[in-house]
Amino acid sequence: MATRSLFVTNLYEADIADGALLDELAHSIRSLAADDRAGIGWSRDHGYKGYTSYASLDDLPVRDPAFGDLKRLLTRHASAFATDLAWNHKPKLDSLWVNLLKGSGHHSGHIHPHSILSGTFYVEAPPGSGAIRFEDPRLGLMMAAPQRRDDAPEPLQSFVTINPRPGMLLLWESFLRHEVLPGTAKAERLSISFNFA
Repeated sequence: MATRSLFVTNLYEADIADGALLDELAHSIRSLAADDRAGIGWSRDHGYKGYTSYASLDDLPVRDPAFGDLKRLLTRHASAFATDLAWNHKPKLDSLWVNLLKGSGHHSGHIHPHSILSGTFYVEAPPGSGAIRFEDPRLGLMMAAPQRRDDAPEPLQSFVTINPRPGMLLLWESFLRHEVLPGTAKAERLSISFNFA
């Protein structure tokens, strides 16, 4: 007798240890957070604890060379992940936005519709930064499933939580529901989120 794994959900993780790029991106994010009036207004109006360019700027790789460099890096990693997923399609970066999250700020559970790959690149993540938590995409279909033991292997857990660190890149298929848990850090958590179509 054997147990087979079917319909696996993959998460791609890489470290981009480029201190100069991280410094440039951190400077750019803070500059945007001070100058982008539309983004500041959107963040305020939507109760976002900090700043995001999600609804205000759609040209960051053209606007700032550091984001152009990041776009090239992200495209290489997305292509590698697409190969791991056995896709016969090369993903193309569709959107990219910055997030400056303060203290206990968080994002509720969501997916990224109209995309094939989504991800986050962490620029600054002080201790106590809000972790990202992924949800088993079958969870809503398992109404009578028993709870898993606390020591269940990661592939069998209903939720997987990952603490961010500077330079960490995460990529996942866009259907995967995720959230950012409230942090306890006093310093700001800087990240860049993106979608591939």
